Parts: sequence; C-alpha cells; structure tokens
Amino acid sequence: MGQRADAYKTSPTTGDSPLRGQPQEDFTPLWYKRSPVKKLLLLGIFAALALAPAAAARPFAAPAAPPGCDLPVQRPLWIDFGDGSVPFWEPIFAHPGIIAAASNFLVPPRLRAAGARTVYWDMHLNNRVGTPQKPAAAAGILDQADRLYLRAVASSGCASPVIALNELFGAGTATPWSDSNTQYRANVLTLLRRLAALGARPYLLVSSPPYTGGEAAQWWRDASQVADLVREVYFSGLRISKQGPLLGSRTMRDALRNSVEDFTEIGIPSSGLGVMLGFHTTPGVGSGREGLKPASAWFDVVKLEALAARQVAGEEAIGSVWSWGWGVWSKGETDPDKEAAACVWLWARDASLCDGPKLAGDGFDVSRTEGLLPAGVQCVLGTSVVTRSALAAVTRLTGDSDAALSALQERLVLAQATNLTASELDAAEAQVVARWFGGRFARYQAALARAGISRSLARSIIDTQARELKIRRSLHVAAPASAEILDWYTSYSAEPARVVDATPAPWWLGRRTHGVALSATAPAAVLTAMPGAKPLLIPTTTGFTRVTVGEPALPLGAYPLSLATPAISAALVESKQLTAFERWLLARQTAALRTTVCIRDELPSPEPVDLTGFVPFLALA
Repeated sequence: MGQRADAYKTSPTTGDSPLRGQPQEDFTPLWYKRSPVKKLLLLGIFAALALAPAAAARPFAAPAAPPGCDLPVQRPLWIDFGDGSVPFWEPIFAHPGIIAAASNFLVPPRLRAAGARTVYWDMHLNNRVGTPQKPAAAAGILDQADRLYLRAVASSGCASPVIALNELFGAGTATPWSDSNTQYRANVLTLLRRLAALGARPYLLVSSPPYTGGEAAQWWRDASQVADLVREVYFSGLRISKQGPLLGSRTMRDALRNSVEDFTEIGIPSSGLGVMLGFHTTPGVGSGREGLKPASAWFDVVKLEALAARQVAGEEAIGSVWSWGWGVWSKGETDPDKEAAACVWLWARDASLCDGPKLAGDGFDVSRTEGLLPAGVQCVLGTSVVTRSALAAVTRLTGDSDAALSALQERLVLAQATNLTASELDAAEAQVVARWFGGRFARYQAALARAGISRSLARSIIDTQARELKIRRSLHVAAPASAEILDWYTSYSAEPARVVDATPAPWWLGRRTHGVALSATAPAAVLTAMPGAKPLLIPTTTGFTRVTVGEPALPLGAYPLSLATPAISAALVESKQLTAFERWLLARQTAALRTTVCIRDELPSPEPVDLTGFVPFLALA
C-alpha cells in the first residue's frame, strides 16, 4: 500500500512468548493500567491464552459472525483508516456511525469516547511473517500472533478484536511456489489461524489480483476459513473524471466486481470478502487524486467511488468496504483537500455521517444518484437510450432478453451511424405494406395485432433495416472480376431469370433500365408476373419502380452472359457489401461496448439479431 510510517513503536523482543510466562515487553498503556475493569479484562485474556496452544492444534472454522466488540450486524461493514497519521481524524471520524481502523493506544479510545467504533490496524504484516523472499522462521509465528493479539486487545479494549493485516505480498505468484514463498504463505496461514483461535477476526489485505490456480486455490480457501480477504482496488481520479460519471462509474463497478469474483469463482463466499478503495494524493502513483483539478472534480470522483462501492457491495453481498489513503506520511500526501474528500466519501454513502457539500464547496455536484442510470432506462450509449419498456417489448418477441438487448444495441449503433428521415421511414413502411399486404394498411395492422406487437415496434424494426440498407450500399467494395461473374453465371444457370424494363433503374438490374432480372435479387413479383400484364409498381424506400415484363421466366443460362452481366455484377456487389457490413457492424457494436452503460453493467453481446426472423412480414427485402 505504499510507503508508510510506523503506527506504533515497541522495544525488541526475545525469548518465549509472554503468553507462556516470560514477557519481554509491556504492551499495556497507562490508561489501561489505571482501569480496574480493563485490568480484569486483561487478566481474563491471559488466563484464556494459557490454554491457547492446545486450541491451536484443533481444526479451525470461521466464526458464525465476525467478532469485534459492538460492531454493526448489518453488512457491509464500512471501515475507514483513521489513526493518528490522519490530521483530521477527530472532526471527520470521531463520531457515531463510523468504524475507524487505527493501530495505536491513544487515538482509538478517543474515537470510541466520541461514539465511533474501532478495529485494529497492523501496518506491517511483513514484520510478523517475513516476505516471500525472506520468510520468518516458522517457530516464531505463534509468538508473533500472540503479541499482535495483545496489541489489538489493548488498542481496541475488546477481547475479540477485528485485526486488519497490511498486507499480503506476492498475491499473484503462480504455483508451483518457491521454497521461500511456500514458507511465507505457510507463515501467513499460521498467523491467521492462531489469531482466529485466540478469538480475533483477521482481515487480510490483498494488494494485487490473486493467482487462484493450482494449489494456490486451496491456500486461499484455507485462509478464508479464518480471515476475511480484502482486495485493494484503487482508481486514478484523473482517468475516472475524464470518462465522466456514467462510464467512470461503470469502470469502477466492473473492477470491484472482478476483484470479488477472483475469489468467489474458487468457492469463497462473498460474505467473507471485502474491498478497499484508496484516496492517495501523491502524484505519479497511478491511483488516488493523480493531480486532478479543480478540487471539486476530485470530490466528484470520490463521491462516485462511494456510490460504486455501495452498489457493488449490495449486489455481491460482500462483508466489508474499506477506505485508505487519508494518512499523511510524506509531502505528496499533504493535501489540504483530503479532509473534504473524506467527508464527501462518508456523505456519499450516508448523508448523516458528514456534511460533504458544505466542505466540498462550490462546483461540487451534490447529486447522490450521479453515475447511475435514470429511472426506466436499461442502457445508455452516448445520448441514446434503451428503455426498460423497449427491452420488455422486444423480449416478448424474441423470448430471450439477451437477444433482445443485442438487437436494441444494434439499433442504437445504426442510428448513430446514419440519418433516416421521417419520410424515408414512412416510405420503408409503405414498401413493407405493399410487398406483403398488397398495399392494404388494414391487413398490415391486423397482422401486427395477431403477432402481438405495436406499430411503433414494427416501425423500429423497419427503421433498423432501412438504416442497414443505407449503410450497406454506401460501403465501397471491389468490382467483381470477370471470373467471378462467369462463376456466378455458371453456378446459377438453372435459376429463373427474366428480361424486363424498369424505371427508374433499380439496383438489381445493375442500375440499368433494361436487363435480366435474377431470382436471387429481383422482387418475386417480377419473376412471377404473367406475360403481357400491366406494368408492376414495385415499392422502394424512395418511391416506386415501374417494371414492364416480357416473355415468361427462363433459366438464367438461356440468356447470353453479356446481357446478364450487369445484374450478376450487382448481385456480387450486394453480397460483398453484406459481408463488409457484417464486419463493420461487429466492429461498431464491439467498440460501442466501451461507452455503453447498462443496469448492473450487464452489457449486450455484440452480435447481429435479425428481428424479421420472428416477424417475416416486416422484411423490407
């Protein structure tokens, strides 16, 4: 967690543990010695600890509820680092509703006297168990645990203290572990088990993504039996601010969820997990304020962090949320805005804890719903939204909410990529009515009623197709080669085709007014109309094409290649444009996910979903 000052100083220790009758140092502060009640409590603890070595040999199991004197029952626990290194610990953290983590013997009793609750913070776990490169001797770990327990008891005035252990080194080290790392991990586990056996509840801070494969998975599960695991998840205020409230909040929620899932995926219950957010101010560390200005912008990010943590904690049912970085041990951490930031952090999760807007001052957004989706909105992509009612309507059509959401995201992507006027949409709808219902609007409405969909949904499905056609036919593709045209002509020589005249020149005749209409691309009526029939009026998105048919349809091979070439070339171009469009759409949908925000951050899959598969009579072509 970065460079820190010692939270307390003790004299060197040698020999056996004081729990075994040979104390080398006195952990009891004067205020403790002067209290007869606390002296009796300490004597009781020593008596209990006399039997602890035997208890340590028994199997360990997590208590039914985390210990700690007078801590709230509801979860998550919100725990804030608030010892004497925090210049503003008294005005910000010394009042009811706060659980402060502190490690000395002076500040904690004053916090409790003011109505706050406290847990014990052990700043240097490496002093107890060593490091992965240089682990401590296994024989001394029980002694270290006993001493740490006594410090925690004396500091917290509680025989069953919560102890935050800062912090595990090498969490991401893959197995097989080196001999030294194996010993280090064994030391940590021994310490955790011993503390739990003595009646404490350790909270092991984990500063980096854990490796949970191989034998490491069992180590994490073993640790979780006797301790809560708290992942440190820190964010750059500068980066989050640039992303904006919606996307920045999604970024943080995703990271917090992922940090929890690292453990739940190997069977560790979320109730025994926590997250810690950091509010450092030293520039260049990659997290915390990172020079973000003005102060109101940083306060807004702090607020969003609290809101993101509160939402994820509720969704994932995690056990604790911690804040860190309020202490001042260096010039970089000396920031006059920290006090207001800490107040905003408290206010954002519970407005009764601190007057965040007052300390934040002008320019601070006082909304405690910022970063969250508006009511009734399922997803937001830029300025476009998917409403929950729209998702429900499409889900009734598809029978699958995931497919429905993908279809709606596709619609938003297409809408942002091209314009479609109201008159163009009216013309596209008229084309559908003419193609499937002989131009009779009443039959069209009856079909919609039978399908159980509204006209507005039908028009949106038609809108999507019209935009797709507009984009598809604007994509540049290579002109078909002569060999491609000949291959197509040969492959489809037995398919129906017909010589026609058409005005204005349609795309399926290669933008010609005379040529061979192909069954693969021309409207079906063009191939089936009786010879000598009056001209057909084929609806298009821009009006009608007047088509005059001649002789009955014949196999394509009955016509010379030269006459059929423009239509074949158009069919090949259409096929290439469809392929290019599918690539374009996938890329656009995938890119859009980076700026899409949805409820619970459950984003759509970037895949095309053709809703006309469920309502074929709405197909444009």
